[in-house]
Amino acid sequence: MISFIFKRLVQSVIVMLTVALIAFSMFRFIGDPINNMVGQDTSQADRAALTEQLGLNDPFLVQFGRFALNAAEGNFGISYKYRQPVSSLILERLSATLELSLVAAILTLVVGIPLGVYTALKGKGLLSKGIMTLSLIGVSLPTFLIGILLILFFGVMLRWLPTFGRGDVVALGWWTTGFLTLSGIKSLILPSITLALFQMTLIMRLVRAEMLEVLRTDFIKFARARGLPDRSVHFKHALKNTLVPVITITGLQLGALIAFAIITESVFQWPGMGLLFIQAISDVDIPIMAAYLVLIAFFFVVINMIVDILYYAVDPRLRADSSV
Repeated sequence: MISFIFKRLVQSVIVMLTVALIAFSMFRFIGDPINNMVGQDTSQADRAALTEQLGLNDPFLVQFGRFALNAAEGNFGISYKYRQPVSSLILERLSATLELSLVAAILTLVVGIPLGVYTALKGKGLLSKGIMTLSLIGVSLPTFLIGILLILFFGVMLRWLPTFGRGDVVALGWWTTGFLTLSGIKSLILPSITLALFQMTLIMRLVRAEMLEVLRTDFIKFARARGLPDRSVHFKHALKNTLVPVITITGLQLGALIAFAIITESVFQWPGMGLLFIQAISDVDIPIMAAYLVLIAFFFVVINMIVDILYYAVDPRLRADSSV
């Protein structure tokens, strides 16, 4: 187990250095940092002094090493637009994105896995066929269209739920949460459903496919031949083996919830990191863009490492291969 974790750590460091290199390249090839930081009336002498002060005359590898070390400390420089440290801007919006992603992830797992099991076991039923038809629609429709339709129906026509913003929040230190206010909870409903719907249908169809495959294996036939009840066969034997490959996909999808929340946040004007990133693109605010890229890569790396460890723990074949 220790050697397995060590290998994953080395791979994670390589991935993060690669992403940091890509993020740093934006400073070199997208616009001029000096032009974004000073006005048009700034003299050439002042520009040259600022260039030297920022270390932009140093060799590429020296600049990249400085950027990587600062990024490891959470220092991504100053925003061109807001004239504030990028780390503080992201920290203000981090709780909104993680809160939205957490609710969407819970919806994805709590709804997707049971529906996948049900449609696998009751595949010929009318309800099961209806669920599969709706899941196909959920996979096919783009996220922004789902959000607009939910806003139109529940926000504009029925006026049941708010259509933008985060509602009232409560500050717990640097963390802000909407879980403790009624308006915050109501504001979470439409964005979380929008963000979760695609992942939910994907997990459901994956669980269904894996469940059907496991039910056709020999050890399930042997369990039935022993006279075990259907409940034991389905949930003690089949479901346990179904979830082994699902763990990996689920981990990737949880990372995708955080990464692709930008669309949902834009539709609902949710004040998270994704909306900040979209605004940074329009303003060519490269420090925010680079910080967002590195941070999302970090989330993916951490989640994938946790998934790999869980996969190693639940799949005895991996432990047997590593011991050989």
